[in-house]
Amino acid sequence: MAAAPTFQDFVDGPWRTACYRRCRESTRRRVDSALRTQLLPTFGRRSLDVIGRADVHLWFDKYSQTAPGGANRTLDVFRQIMNHAVECGHIADNPTSGVTRNPRPQLTRFLSRDEIDRLHAVLDSHQGRGSGRQQSEILRLLLLTGCRRGEIVCLRWSEVGENALHLADSKTGPRTVLLNAQAQAILKRQPREGSEFVFPSLRDSSKPRSSELSLWRKIRKQARIEDVRLHDLRHNFASHAVMNGVPVPVVSRLLGHSNAGMTLRYAHMGDWDTQLAAERVGSAIAAALAGSVHFAADRPRQPPSGDEHREGPRNLFPNRSSA
Repeated sequence: MAAAPTFQDFVDGPWRTACYRRCRESTRRRVDSALRTQLLPTFGRRSLDVIGRADVHLWFDKYSQTAPGGANRTLDVFRQIMNHAVECGHIADNPTSGVTRNPRPQLTRFLSRDEIDRLHAVLDSHQGRGSGRQQSEILRLLLLTGCRRGEIVCLRWSEVGENALHLADSKTGPRTVLLNAQAQAILKRQPREGSEFVFPSLRDSSKPRSSELSLWRKIRKQARIEDVRLHDLRHNFASHAVMNGVPVPVVSRLLGHSNAGMTLRYAHMGDWDTQLAAERVGSAIAAALAGSVHFAADRPRQPPSGDEHREGPRNLFPNRSSA
């Protein structure tokens, strides 16, 4: 039996030919990052047959201490590569088997009415120029469209229609994102400077800008929403859609999910909704105990008004001509 190749040689040869070339562009970027920053520096020079489970556990546990989500994504890449090594007969078992991914945090955070207003005010103060202007505009689009960061950062002019984005390479494949008036206004005011990208790199306009949006840390601190992650803007979009009566299957299509079950992870109802439900049930029970003929839950439901509606569903940016 021929000696097993090194991890580096296997990745550059059989795996790249059989697997990598079939990946979408967005997937390739994620794989390239995992290989360049983690897998090749750690395992590149080792023969495939000497990489053991203990080695994988040691690497994964160390990486998880600083980036649990990144460790999960890189583990997925590692596992796929080693599965192909098993198929090629270089190893008998996949050493990544038995390594448990880090648990995902519960996604329950969405922005209240006052938080959205504060965020919008802070973004208004960060128009600026160059990278700061680009980042503030990207953040607005993320809030208004529910898109993933990479979908906006790498957006091409060829994907921008009058009323929709026609994404050629989203995470789940090609999809259409309908644009509200505020999002349309943001795109219309972007300068066209000969680049195919809506937000080109300031150093090389033939490339998109970096996906690093460092302005977000400053923005969320000034808006007093330090616990909100950038990806929570997507979650926020879904939650407000559901609270405004949009059916979950429709929200699923808006987010580009392959099934509605994925959307349910995002579409949490807020404390406002829970409180109103509890009050309705309490009133109904109290009326029944008091001997009321008509059970309160059978009466026509009226929308909340006054202070009750203070934190309720509403448009993200009402009465604004542009975001």
